[in-house]
Parts: sequence; C-alpha cells; structure tokens
Amino acid sequence: MKKQEQFRNDLSSKISLSTIPSNLYHPESAYERSVLTRFEKLPSEIFTTSEEGAVHVAQEIANRVAEKQRQGEFCVVALSGGSTQKNVYQQLVKLYDDKKVSFRNLVVFNLCEYYPLTAESLDTNYHMLKEMFFDHVDIDDRNIYSLHGTYSKDDVFEVCRLYEKQIEHFGGIDIALLGIGKSGNIAFNGPGSRPNSRTRLVLLDGDMRTDAVRLFGSFAKHHTSSLTIGLASIIKAKEIFLTAWGDEKADIIKRCVEGEADDDCPASLLQEADNVHVILDLQSSCKLTRLEHPWLVTSCQWNDKMIRSAIVWLCDRTKKPILKLTDKDYRTHGLEELLALYGSAYQVNIKIFNDLQHTITGWPGGKPNADDTYRPERATPFPKRVVIFSPHPDDDVISMGGTLRRLVQQGHDVHVVYETSGNIAVGDEEVVRFLHFINGFNQMFLDNSAADITKIYKEIRGFLKSKTANDLDSKDVLRIKGLIRRGEARTACTYNQVPLDHVHFLDLPFYETGKITKNPISSEDVHIVRELLSEIKPHQIFVAGDLADPHGTHKVCTDAVLASIDLEKAAKAKWLEDCRIWMYRGAWAEWEIENIEMAVPISPEELRAKRNAILKHQSQMESAPFLGNDERLFWQRSEDRNRASAEIYRNLGLASYEAIEAFVEYHPL
Repeated sequence: MKKQEQFRNDLSSKISLSTIPSNLYHPESAYERSVLTRFEKLPSEIFTTSEEGAVHVAQEIANRVAEKQRQGEFCVVALSGGSTQKNVYQQLVKLYDDKKVSFRNLVVFNLCEYYPLTAESLDTNYHMLKEMFFDHVDIDDRNIYSLHGTYSKDDVFEVCRLYEKQIEHFGGIDIALLGIGKSGNIAFNGPGSRPNSRTRLVLLDGDMRTDAVRLFGSFAKHHTSSLTIGLASIIKAKEIFLTAWGDEKADIIKRCVEGEADDDCPASLLQEADNVHVILDLQSSCKLTRLEHPWLVTSCQWNDKMIRSAIVWLCDRTKKPILKLTDKDYRTHGLEELLALYGSAYQVNIKIFNDLQHTITGWPGGKPNADDTYRPERATPFPKRVVIFSPHPDDDVISMGGTLRRLVQQGHDVHVVYETSGNIAVGDEEVVRFLHFINGFNQMFLDNSAADITKIYKEIRGFLKSKTANDLDSKDVLRIKGLIRRGEARTACTYNQVPLDHVHFLDLPFYETGKITKNPISSEDVHIVRELLSEIKPHQIFVAGDLADPHGTHKVCTDAVLASIDLEKAAKAKWLEDCRIWMYRGAWAEWEIENIEMAVPISPEELRAKRNAILKHQSQMESAPFLGNDERLFWQRSEDRNRASAEIYRNLGLASYEAIEAFVEYHPL
C-alpha cells in the first residue's frame, strides 16, 4: 500500500443517522418552504454538508464584492476568525485563485479580539484571519481594520469609539459573516448583550473561554476579556450570513431560529435584522422542527426510523410508556397519518416496542448457537476479532468500558487501538510527579552511570519552572506526557483482561503538533490505520461517533478510520465483507434513543468495574487541562449518561437496567 494514496478525508460529516427526505430541507416551491418553515423566525438554508454550505456562502460574498466593484465602490465586510468560517475562507481563496473574483475593493473590519494581549502574541483572531484569508488574496493591507488586544486600559474605550466611527465612515457594514457560540454569542456579544450595544470591552463567559482554549491552547484560560463590535452595528449590516456546522450547534441553532428574540441568546436578536441568511448543514439543523418533527409541519414519507422517532417523542409529550398510547394521543399530537397507515394505536405501539426491544442485547459480539434474526449482532463467526478504536488513551473505557469488558469475558479476540498519544492533555504537575519518582529510583537503585538521567531531570525541572502560559512543551516533556498516558492505558487494559500484545499505540502524526490546533488528516495517518486493519482483519470494529468533541480530535480520528475502510472497500478486501462497524458515544454526548441500534445493558457490578477502569487514567482526573465547563469528572459524566439511557428505556416501558451503553451501526458509503 502506498502512503500517498488518495482518500476521502471527511466521511464523518456524511454520516446520516436517518435518511432525511430532501424536500424537507430543499423545498421545491415558495409555498412548500412557507409551510415547512412556519416555526422558523430566521430564514434558514440547509445543505447536505458543511462543504456545500461554505461553497454557497463564499459564492454569495464573491457576487456582492464583484457587484460593488462594477459600481466602483468598496465592499465593507465584518469577519470573524475561529474554525467555523475556515471552509468559507478556503472557498473564497479558491475563487480568487481561479480568477473569478478580486478583493482589491474589500474593506474588512475584524469583529472581535481577545484582550489584553502582548505585541508578540500570534494567537489572535486577526492572525487567524491573516493565515486563512488575507495572506492568500489581493486585499490592500490598508483596508484591513482590526481591534487589537495591546491597547492600554486608559485608551481602550476611546479606541472602541473610534472603531465605530471608522465603520460609519465607510457607510456601515455591507456583509457580516458570523458564527454562533454554544451560548448563542455572535462575535463576543454574549448573553445579556443588548441590541443597541456598540463596540466595547466585554467579559468572556465560560463557553467563550472554552472556545478560546480549543483554538489557542491553555494560555487562553488567562484571558477573561475581549473587544467586540456590538450588536447594533451587526444588526444594521445590509446583509448577514450566520453559519453553523455540526451537531454540537444543533440546540443553540434551534433556540436562535425558532425561539423568541431574547438577549439571553444574542443570536436570536438577529430576528430584528432585515436581511439575514442562516446557513446550516444537516447536522447543525437536525433539531429544527421540519427535520426533527416533520409531522408537525407536513405530510411525511414514513419509514421505520421516523416512526420510532415520532413514537418516542409522543411518549415524552404524554408521559406514557409505548404500550399505553391511545388513538386519541395520536390524533391530539398530529400523528393521524400513522393511524391511517396501521389501523390503530396498538398496531403502531407493538411494532415500535418490539423494534426497541430488539436493540437490547447482553451479547455485543453476538450470541453463539442462538437465533440472531432479531439480534443486533450476528451469532457467527465466534469468537470474533474485535478492534476498538480510541481517539485518546481513555475514550475506550469512558465510552464503552462495560461493553469492552463484556466482549473480553465472552471470549472474543479484542484489540484496543489508541489513535493519539493524548500528550497535550496531561498537566505539568503529573510530569513533576513522575520525574520525582524517576529521580528517586535513580538514587536508590542506580550508580553514578546514571548521571545522564540526573542531567535530564534537572533540565526538564528547570524548563517547567520557567515555562509561561504561552510556551509550548519541549519534545522531552511531550514524550514524558505521552508515556504517562500509555502507562495508564496499559494498566486499564490489564484490568479489563486485554492482553498487552493486543494493545496498540498508533501515535497518528496529525496530532503531534504540541498545540491545541492539530494538522489536517494526511495520507500517512490513513496508511497507519489501514495497515493495522489489514493485519488484524476484524469481524467487528468500534469507532468514535462522538463528533462533538470540542477539540476536534475525535472527528479526525474517525475520519482516518472511515477513510481506511473506504480504501479497503475499494480494494475489495475480503475481510470487510464479514465485518460490522459500530459507532459509540459517551465522552461528550449520547445517542438519541430513536437512533440506537444496539443497547448493551450494564449491571451495577459492571458499572463499578467500568468506573475503576476509567480511574486508572489518573492524569485525567481533577488536574486534566481540558475538562471543560462540566465540573463532573469523566467517570461521573459517563455513569450519568449510561444511567440516563437506561432510564429512557425504562420510561418507554421496556426492562429496567442499571445502565446502558448505546451504539449505532455505520454502513460504509
């Protein structure tokens, strides 16, 4: 196999948990659109993928720039940094490279900037814009205006006033290109921002600081403030594009688009603007009524997934288990079509009850010598070769620790594959603790020939003492942090009775930057994963489907696995014909009940064993750098999600379990 082989690099974005009829997001007429979107207070356009949405936004912006150019006028745009607009800037650069647009008449106002910053700092919104866009097109540097985090406190308020004057000098903003934060913030206008707010100094809330850490690393924890263009200037823009990609934005998009205009969700105040375009992919739009509950707005093309979704929703609305739903319940809540299709509530109820019952199995690898007609996994072959991919060295036990243990105990040949070193997620104090041990071990058991070890010990201790918030770890420190995580992973695998020769550390190159920002997936990453799969030839693969991971590592790791499977499929690999691929969640979210295809019950004892395995990862306890705003530790989050899944099954009238781990099957495209 050649390392440079071409591959599809974003297959995770094409995962669709259910087939959404295109007429729901691409209505054929204005009338159909008005019917489908009657709950939407902001006009939304939905694209199948984020790439398609980015192409659309870039082309619309390019058209406006070209139109202004023909009129001999500047086109004034307000731009944001961050990861959301990265694809849009790539498309704008492509249009420029293809000589389809020039940006010589573009005037740019940077929407926001962190404060305070040093003059040497490169981790800024302005620098991100420069790297992603300005450096690649023909914009005149004199037409770029930016707030800077280096102003003195005495000057900052006057600077904000003058920034507003500069915007007014150009006649206001023609185009504002916005993302949306998890708290509904646009730029750094967080909850509580008023629609008449102007350019100003603001405090960052917890979500905005978490986003900063994701983009720029742990130093951003020290920044509590920022400068931002206010909502008044944004709302007055002649045209606004608000973009959102991925299911982590689905809840806030629903609130922004369908909720009331409320300063607790600043993006919802765009309902007061005249010309707003909300551009979404299927994942970020999945909570909008026309996609999540289409029966409330139109006649549906019913399939098994949609029926299950409707019944689970109806149970929640009526607070009844499935088998107690009545014809009246269906009629009252807009589900008369199902009564017409099946004849009665009972017929629908029993169908969905059985469907959900058949997702439950205590044999995640398949039960040997059993009828597997209604089981999620096939009985043969037995035992199966199983590969469990773990993006970080603890996602395996956090997300599917009970299932992993069950697979081993039931006799399957289980391999655990850690895709990245996880070295940046180890606190410096852990390194110091291990250095103390090494130094003590050296003094107790080694003679003077270990002088090199003492020297290295002193050098690393000196580096850590002088390290500042902006400094990256040295290679030696990163290696030690990687070793710490390897040791913890091996200990957890031994606890779960996985042989150490079945524990694989891939250290995928994309991750090894020493920074929060990682490199894009490469053919080398895919090659490493593919070689391992070709060697093991698994019958069962478990892969992270938890793409809401705020640092993006899960998504890249999953893309590497899916690209490898895609190449093996194209090469007609025989092993793939007898392999099933299951996606797990649990580290950051859980599968919705209507999408679950395999539910593995976990007993109280197994849940305790899962907790013990997670606790083997000591560096990821209280001192872990990236716990986020959720104050619970990973074992607590995991247990709460697993118990919540079991409670949902119980409330639907199914068996009562202590906890449940859930999986969705992936079918190679």
